[in-house]
Amino acid sequence: MSGVAIVTGGSRGIGAATSVLLAERGWEVVVGYRAAADAAAAVVGSCTGVGAAAVAVRCDVSVPGDVAELFAAADELGPLGALVNNAGIVAPAARVDEVSFARLTELMAVNVVGAFLCAGEAVRRMSTRHGGIGGSIVNVSSAAARLGAPGEYVDYAASKGAVDTMTLGLAREVADEGIRVNAVRPGLIDTDIHASGGRPDRVAAMRDGIPMRREGTAAETALAIAWLCGPESSYTTASFTEVSGGR
Repeated sequence: MSGVAIVTGGSRGIGAATSVLLAERGWEVVVGYRAAADAAAAVVGSCTGVGAAAVAVRCDVSVPGDVAELFAAADELGPLGALVNNAGIVAPAARVDEVSFARLTELMAVNVVGAFLCAGEAVRRMSTRHGGIGGSIVNVSSAAARLGAPGEYVDYAASKGAVDTMTLGLAREVADEGIRVNAVRPGLIDTDIHASGGRPDRVAAMRDGIPMRREGTAAETALAIAWLCGPESSYTTASFTEVSGGR
C-alpha cells in the first residue's frame, strides 16, 4: 500500500506506534502533535529510517487554522489516502457534578470538534464527489464509550461516544464516494495517557478486571488501525474494532 497518511496525536503512545507501522507498510506519514516536538521528531526519524517520507506538524486539532496547516503539509507529500483521528485528551478522575465548564469545553473541543474538523478536511480530499480517489478514515475511540467510565471521567466517555456516532454517520454518508470510515476502541492500553489524567498506576490497578488479565500495548492497537487503513479491509466500513482484552 502506498499513499499519504495523517496521524493526529502522533508523537506518543498509539499515535506514535501507528505512524511507524504505517511507514513500515509503505505509507508516507504526517505526524501531527500538539506540544511534544522532540517526541514527534523521534517518530519522524523512525519513519524515515524505514524508507518513508515523513514530517511532523504542530497541530492543535481544536483550532481550524492548525488543522488546515496539517493537511496542507500532507498535500505537499502527495494524495491523502488515510486519516487516523487519534488526538485526544483525558482529565483527572472526577464525578459529573465536579466537572467544570472549562474542562468540559476543552475536552469536547479536542476529542469531538477536532475529529470533525480533521474528517472534513479528509473528505474534501478523498471523496470522488470532490475529485478524489477515495481513502480511509480511522477514528480512535475508546472502550469507555460503551462502559461509561463512572466515577472516573464520564465526560471523556461521552466524547468518545460522540466519535462513535460520527463514525457511523460519516461512514454511511460517504460510502459511495470511495471513503471507508471505521473506529478502533482501545481498552486499557499501556501508554502515558493515564499519567496525563493523574493516574499513572491506573492500568495496574484495573488489570484484574480485564478478562485477558493483562493490559494491551500501543503496538497491538496500531495493528488494528493499520489494517483498517489498508486494502485488506476494503469491504469494511461503519465498523468498530475492540482492542480491549475482552473488557
